[in-house]
Amino acid sequence: MTENPEHQASYAPSAEFAAAANAGAELAELAAADRLAFWAEQADRLHWEQRWTDVLDWSGAPVARWFVGGRLNVAYNCVDRHVDDGHGEQVAIHWEGEPGDSRDITYAELRDEVSRAANYLTELGLEAGDRVAIYMPMIPEAIVAILASARLGLTHSVVFAGFSPSALRQRVDDASARLVITTDGQWRRGKAAPLKEAVDEALYANGDVPHSVEHVLVVRRTGIEVPWTDGRDLWWHETVANADPHHEPRAFDAEHPLFILYTSGTTGKPKGILHTSGGYLTQAAYTHHYVFDHKPGQDVYWCTADIGWVTGHSYIVYGPLANRATQVVYEGTPNFPDEHRHWQIVEKYGVSIYYTAPTLIRTFMKWGRQIPDAHDLSSLRVLGSVGEPINPEAWRWYRTVIGSGKTPIVDTWWQTETGAIMISPLPGVTAAKPGAAQTPLPGVSAQVVDEEGNPVVLGETEANGYLVLDQPWPSMLRGVWGDDERFRETYWARYADRGWYFAGDGARLDPDGDLWVLGRVDDVMNVSGHRISTAEVESALVGHSGVAEAAVVGATDETTGQGIVAFVILTATTENTGDALVNELKAEVSREISPIARPREIHVVPELPKTRSGKIMRRLLRDVAEGRELGDTSTLVDPSVFEQIRADKA
Repeated sequence: MTENPEHQASYAPSAEFAAAANAGAELAELAAADRLAFWAEQADRLHWEQRWTDVLDWSGAPVARWFVGGRLNVAYNCVDRHVDDGHGEQVAIHWEGEPGDSRDITYAELRDEVSRAANYLTELGLEAGDRVAIYMPMIPEAIVAILASARLGLTHSVVFAGFSPSALRQRVDDASARLVITTDGQWRRGKAAPLKEAVDEALYANGDVPHSVEHVLVVRRTGIEVPWTDGRDLWWHETVANADPHHEPRAFDAEHPLFILYTSGTTGKPKGILHTSGGYLTQAAYTHHYVFDHKPGQDVYWCTADIGWVTGHSYIVYGPLANRATQVVYEGTPNFPDEHRHWQIVEKYGVSIYYTAPTLIRTFMKWGRQIPDAHDLSSLRVLGSVGEPINPEAWRWYRTVIGSGKTPIVDTWWQTETGAIMISPLPGVTAAKPGAAQTPLPGVSAQVVDEEGNPVVLGETEANGYLVLDQPWPSMLRGVWGDDERFRETYWARYADRGWYFAGDGARLDPDGDLWVLGRVDDVMNVSGHRISTAEVESALVGHSGVAEAAVVGATDETTGQGIVAFVILTATTENTGDALVNELKAEVSREISPIARPREIHVVPELPKTRSGKIMRRLLRDVAEGRELGDTSTLVDPSVFEQIRADKA
C-alpha cells in the first residue's frame, strides 16, 4: 500500500496520473472565462449534420433550448461515426451473461444490429416522435433497442425490469407507447424469472381499459414458455434478426425528445422526466470523458448500473458509446454464482475504470476484503461512485482494497433530472476528500443557499443549506411528460424569483468551500441508489384491507444507504396483527412496486404523529426509526403518541 488511509483528510492524484489526465486546471479556467463558448467547444466533440446558430436560448425559462437550430443523429454519434473513422473492429461491448455465456460486439457489429432493429421498427410503422417502452434485463439487445429508437427519432421509455406489471402499465399509459420491447424472461441467481408474462399482465390490467400498445417485440433470452397473442406479439429472432443491416440515419433537431425516464415523486404518480438530444449527448459525452479520464481504445470501462436507471442511460449507453469506449455489460447479480463474480470480470477483461454504487461497496465490505484480495485488480486506474452520498469509511475501503491505495475516486452527484454528472472531483486535478462531491464541474454552476436563497456563509464551521443550480446546463430536463405545471412546481417554484433549479437535496460547505451532499430533503427515499417515494409505499400499504393509515420514512442503513421503515394503523376489524400480517404487508409492497421497495421494518402503531393541520411529521418518525432523541414536538396534536410508537418498536 502506498499510504495509511486512516489519517488522510484528502488524496491528491499522483504526478504521473495528473500529467496524462484528460482534465487539467485549464478546463475550469476556460469555463469561467466564457461558459457558453466552453459548452460550444464540448458540443464540437460530437458530429453535427447541421451546426447550431445559438448555444443557448433561455428566453422560455425554465424550459431551455440548447444548440438552437443544430441537427444531429444521436445513434450515429454513438456508433456509425466510429466505424466511419476506421474503428469498426474495436470492441464496443464485452457482454457477460449471468449463467456464464458471453459475447464481444464490435462497433461494426453494433452498427449492423442497430440498423436491423431500426429497419424493422420502421416496418412496424413507427415514426419519429412515437414512444417505445423497453422492459428488459441487461442484455445487448436492450442497448440495441435504445439506440435503434434514438436512430429513428422514437422517444424511448426504459422501465427497470424489476418493476411490477402495474408500474409498467402506469408508464406505458402515461407515455402512450405504441411498442413494448421485452424478453421471455431474465436470469436471476441461476433461475429464469418470467418477464413477458409481466408485460401481458400489465397490458390486460384494468379490465377492458384500452392502452396504446400495438405490438410486443420479444427477445428469447431464457427459453422459458411465454403467453402469446397472435398478431400483437413478435419474436425478435424472427423479425429484427432477419432485417437489412443497412440503414441511413437522418438528423433530428437538437431539441428532439430522446427519452422519457420515470422517477419517483412525492405524490404516488411517478414523473416522466423528458430529455432531448443535442444538449444531453454533449454533457453525457463531456462528463464521461473528463470525470472518468477515459482514453478511447485503451481503457476498459465498466458501469455496474442497470439501463432502467438514468446512470445506465448516460454512462452505459450514451456517454461511453459517444466516446468510443470499450465497456463491460454484465447481466447478473454481484454474488452469483458467488461473491467473486465482479472481481473475476475485472480480471477477465482488464477493467480499468469501474463505476458503482456505495450500497454495493458496503456490501463488498461486509463480505470481507479476502474476496477482492484473491484477484488481480491491478488494471483498475479510476474508481467511481454514484447514486447516493458515500460515507468516508466506505470511500477509504474502496480506495485501499479495490484501488490498491492509489486509485483516484470520483464521487459523482447528479440526478435523473440533471441528465449527467454535475458535481464531482476530476481525477487528475482534485485532491479528493472521502465522502465529498467537492465542486461543480467546469461549465456547471451550483450554490448552497438558505431558505430565502442567501448563500450560506463560510466560516470555521460547516455551513448547511439547500443545493441549487443557478445556471442552465445542456443535459437539463426539458419538462415532466404531459405535465408542465408539475415540472414548474416541483423543480422551480421554491426559488422562482431567482430562476434557480432546486435539486431536492441538502448540502453543506466545509471550511475549504468543498461541497458535501446530505441527501434528500423531500419525501423521496434513496434505497441502494434507487429513488422510492414515501407516497408510493404508503399507497401500497393502505391498499391492504387491514391497514387504515400508513406513514413511511427512510432511515439510515449501513448497507443500502436508506432502509424503508413503515408505521401503520390497522383497521378496527383486523384480527391478524402479528408477524404474519407484517410479512404479508412487506410482500404486498414488493408485488405492487418492486422488491427494492420492500420495507426493512413495519411497526403497527395506535396513532401517527400529526400536526394540527393534519400533516404527518415524518421528520420525527425518522428520529424514532434511527433511535435519536426527538426533535421539536410542540406542533403535534398529541406528543404522547411517541411513547406508544416507541413501545411498539422496542
